[in-house]
Amino acid sequence: MKNRTLAYSLIISGLLSASCICSGAGTSGAAAPAGTQETQTPEKVGDIVEFDKTIHNFGDVMLSDGALSCTFTMKNISDKPVVIYNVVTSCGCTDVKWTREPVLPGKTGTISAVYTNDEGPYPFDKSLTAYISGIGRPVILRIRGIAHEKQLSLEELYPERLLAAGVKSLELKCGNIEQGGSRSDEVNIANLSGSPVKVTFTDVTPGLSLDISPDPIPARSTAVLRFTVTAQKGVWGRNLYYATPVIDGKPAGRQFAVQAFTKENFSGLTAAQKAAGARPVFETNTCTTGKLKQGEKAVADFTFTNAGKDDFVIYKADIDWPKATATLPGNIKSGYDGTVRITVDTSGMPKGEMLVTATMTTNSPSRPIVNLFVTGWIE
Repeated sequence: MKNRTLAYSLIISGLLSASCICSGAGTSGAAAPAGTQETQTPEKVGDIVEFDKTIHNFGDVMLSDGALSCTFTMKNISDKPVVIYNVVTSCGCTDVKWTREPVLPGKTGTISAVYTNDEGPYPFDKSLTAYISGIGRPVILRIRGIAHEKQLSLEELYPERLLAAGVKSLELKCGNIEQGGSRSDEVNIANLSGSPVKVTFTDVTPGLSLDISPDPIPARSTAVLRFTVTAQKGVWGRNLYYATPVIDGKPAGRQFAVQAFTKENFSGLTAAQKAAGARPVFETNTCTTGKLKQGEKAVADFTFTNAGKDDFVIYKADIDWPKATATLPGNIKSGYDGTVRITVDTSGMPKGEMLVTATMTTNSPSRPIVNLFVTGWIE
């Protein structure tokens, strides 16, 4: 017999009443151009190809520099010829050319891009989506930089001081990572002093690695800070990884915080195994609580059925409001129901429209990420 639960409920001081969407409860509670920066660490894509880089950072450039060009080199590391079928750019401001003939084992091909650099004095981040034989999903290459209209000093370009060094921001993002995998990105770091500076790191969170090139950083120059997050077993969802820079042997007194999101890896499953995997079917993904007084608590229940054959597991729930919590069910067997309860403490929440998002990381091949929304109005 199915373990049925109520889809919706409204809890107000212990009394039940209907809500239009799902359960919601109110309970009182207390630019100078820095030159082209390139990553030289090869990046493998499966066991098929290896790119010399997947990100090309032009750094700080001037609009007067005109069009900017770069090349990604791809090596065939498989035992069969590889073909670049197509490369699609994210906007008409980027022109792309690629090797058209098959790339033999051990040989290389290229993908070259030219960015017009005429979109104004703003940061730019463009993607090249490459479709390559033998690889089940497209390979994303990126070109990025910041265009300036007038010359800026290093101090203006890199305002976050780390003793003799400077960066644009201490908050970095690494994107999504699958279990068993890793993801890298890079930013520039400047030497603001008149002599070479050596940068190392201490108090580094497990799973995070950082390196700088060139090292030491020449006087009044920039280097590439490359950071890599490797998925750690049992670590799921959104997490922060920290590292304290050490400048010429002295801790900078500030930390880098690298954000990454880890989800399940289904690449080893067959199509049949994926089809038979857990599959949560939620009756709704949005709960409307109605009007709440600031400081009240909203309780939202989201009921679902596991329509897959495997047990359904929610590894973690990340919520974008710090005073919200999630109560998660245990393993839900095939055909059974479960409920996710989100409790939102509205203390300190600004008046007006409320939107709280709970992002759940799961073991479902069809729904590895599930977003649930709690909405309302704070009076």
